[in-house]
Amino acid sequence: MDKNMLGDLDSLPEEDKLRMSSMIDQLQIRDSLRMYNSLVERCFSDCVESFRRKSLDKQEETCVRRCAEKFLKHSMRVGMRFAELNQGTATPD
Repeated sequence: MDKNMLGDLDSLPEEDKLRMSSMIDQLQIRDSLRMYNSLVERCFSDCVESFRRKSLDKQEETCVRRCAEKFLKHSMRVGMRFAELNQGTATPD
């Protein structure tokens, strides 16, 4: 967790700070799992066409890899943009 997020909470008792820190950590884990599940669901739906074999064929494997890369690059860019906006250093797109 980013300790700067708790910077405005200095007036709280230590117990409340720890509770808030724990809650933020849990929310971050939940959001990470949601993003992962969304990635798997989207790429599977877009790329897998049949269930004739246990493994993916070459075309499906390539599609899943590209889908995952695109999804992760997009997520990283969105995260960077939010960080820019949060710091007040946003650049026009």
